[in-house]
Amino acid sequence: MANSKYTREEALAFHLEPTPGKFEIQATVPMTTQRDLSLAYSPGVAVPCEEIAANPELAYDYTNKGNLVAVISNGTAVLGLGNLGALGSKPVMEGKAVLFKRFADVNSIDIELDTEDPEAFINAVHLMGPTFGGINLEDIKAPECFIIEQQLKEVMDIPVFHDDQHGTAVICAAGLINALHLSAKKIEDVRIVLNGAGAAGIACLELLKSMGARHENCLMCDTKGVIFQGRTEGMNQWKSAHAVKTELRSLEEAMRGADVFLGVSAKGAVTQEMVASMADNPVIFAMANPDPEITPEDAHAVRPDAIVATGRSDYPNQVNNVLGFPYLFRGALDVHARAINDEMKIACAEALAKLARLDVPDEVAMAYGRKLTFGRDYIIPTPFDPRLIHVIPPAVARAGMETGAARRPIVDMDVYELSLKSRMDPTASILRGLNARARNAQARMIFAEGDDIRVLRAAVQYQRTGLGKALVVGRDEDVKAKLEGIGMGDAVRELEVVNAAKTDKLDEYKAFLYRRLQRKGFDRHDINRLAARDRHVYSALMLAHGHGDGLVTGATRKSAHVMELINHVFDVDAEHGAVGITALLHKGRIVLIADTLVHEWPDEEDLANIAMRGAGVARHLGLEPRVAFVSFSTFGYPRSERAEKMHRAPKVLERRGVDFEFEGEMTVDVALNARAQESYPFQRLTGPANVLVVPARHSASISVKLMQEMAGATVIGPILSGVDASIQICSSNFTTSDILNMAVLAACKVG
Repeated sequence: MANSKYTREEALAFHLEPTPGKFEIQATVPMTTQRDLSLAYSPGVAVPCEEIAANPELAYDYTNKGNLVAVISNGTAVLGLGNLGALGSKPVMEGKAVLFKRFADVNSIDIELDTEDPEAFINAVHLMGPTFGGINLEDIKAPECFIIEQQLKEVMDIPVFHDDQHGTAVICAAGLINALHLSAKKIEDVRIVLNGAGAAGIACLELLKSMGARHENCLMCDTKGVIFQGRTEGMNQWKSAHAVKTELRSLEEAMRGADVFLGVSAKGAVTQEMVASMADNPVIFAMANPDPEITPEDAHAVRPDAIVATGRSDYPNQVNNVLGFPYLFRGALDVHARAINDEMKIACAEALAKLARLDVPDEVAMAYGRKLTFGRDYIIPTPFDPRLIHVIPPAVARAGMETGAARRPIVDMDVYELSLKSRMDPTASILRGLNARARNAQARMIFAEGDDIRVLRAAVQYQRTGLGKALVVGRDEDVKAKLEGIGMGDAVRELEVVNAAKTDKLDEYKAFLYRRLQRKGFDRHDINRLAARDRHVYSALMLAHGHGDGLVTGATRKSAHVMELINHVFDVDAEHGAVGITALLHKGRIVLIADTLVHEWPDEEDLANIAMRGAGVARHLGLEPRVAFVSFSTFGYPRSERAEKMHRAPKVLERRGVDFEFEGEMTVDVALNARAQESYPFQRLTGPANVLVVPARHSASISVKLMQEMAGATVIGPILSGVDASIQICSSNFTTSDILNMAVLAACKVG
């Protein structure tokens, strides 16, 4: 969120760990044998080199050119920070590169050019042309950005796109299409006032004019007022192109009777009086960052009929460039475009506008915690929308083909759309959705181990990112000293530190605990010690009495020991149906493995229970469960007494009549590979399994740790399921991010 709080130390740590920077490069071909090396480099590489030299178009077939974009800057206009220089801009350019990958599976690399000379910049980029399928220019100050982009477009045969200009323009245009639709107005009739005659402002007005807005109906303003015919002060050729014949001189005068206000200027540039003077059903796009020209609250206070958009994620209708540039380049790259022209930008805007008018998928509503419906507070799609990847690029590609910008047209658009769907990384949207649900829940999260720096960092991040209230179990002076020691002393005032010595509920807790344990060999002395001195038990007692909404613990002790302690307060054992489900996220896939925490050697009834718990967790994560009972055998071969229970467990689910897909027993490769499943036409799974039920806890542990260490899979969990409270137990090797993820799961009541 735009208003999330973080310290400089946290921001630096994010860029430092686990390795410096935000991305790395990996090989897509095997590089293990001498033959691999001979094919990848000398002498085998000579063959594609010769082919490309004879026919340059083959570079798109034999190299990564067709899916590689350069993000290039000289750092002269970095965010709102000004001229930080080429090296100072590198974190931003790395960030842009990972956004390309995350949202549209476009490979990207950042390049920072240490020059403020436009001619030198142009020459450098031009000479790199053979390497890339497209160029994304970023954070270059005006007016040099206009000169650089225009000249590069003229001399290069690949798309050159300055996102600061055109990215904002495309999203602005998409929102305006829908705002005018709701206002029953036509673009050729409305009066438009633009404040901010920089790169983005000029691009917005140019695109809207190409969509039908009339030159004489568009007033551009800068810090010196209206840009009118005959004005000489502070002018340049790009502003002059939008000068109109008018007697109006100030923004205030220009706003009277205007239908549309577009702001890419500065906080507070627009007053309530200006908004009040606008025409009926005014459209106000206050896009200045980080603070808009006027807040939606102030605008609606004087004009309830206004449709308002901003650049911020904590207000409705965010004009967010990430809705545009990844998908524009995806479509352009896939037709090997020579350029991104106005028609392709308009196609992108119209596709975005149309998408916002359609019913919003359940997973998007789940992520936001509310149903989104087309209307005044929803005129632009959200970045959470999974349809963006397969709706926007085809529209861009069609426009590229129709206007002659495409080198290689797409023959079958239906097949193309299916291929785009396969590029979508479900793991990222699942994690984003969980965070949004947690933020909506605003759970009071109990962090049991306030003496651990990782836990304290996670608690601070939980609260500062707006997820809810963090309750830290520990001693005040100890928590304060540890936070100060890591440069986060200011967080002491934000966190609520709790302990047995500070509460007036201790007697109530002790009485509750004595009732549970008095017939299990515990006397009152034992109860007093547990309730007053053991932080895990104390935390669980807080949760049991409603003095918190969720609990995260286990980062400092073995999970078996922590479970034993929590079991004093809640029924966290195999007898009462508790199960641990671990999520593995790897290369765009998510697979749940169960049971990784509770059952040592489950029988077929236990396995069926575990499968049902696993299916429930899958649905909490937004997955339609496909459960596989995995073994070293597949449907009875090879026969083994150890595999018999995996063969019997599906029959238990058959008797129970469950409402999810399941099959087994089968080996892991059959469970996870649709092609391997074709060898067994009788099997019931309609695709690769996403829940694996394993024979024993030790095999679950081996599987998870092997995937984590050898394949680099991201591990979330084990997620504790089947307990009458929202408790998540960490492992002692968890990082701060891992602990925070567990808090998010607890807040969402996953399990």
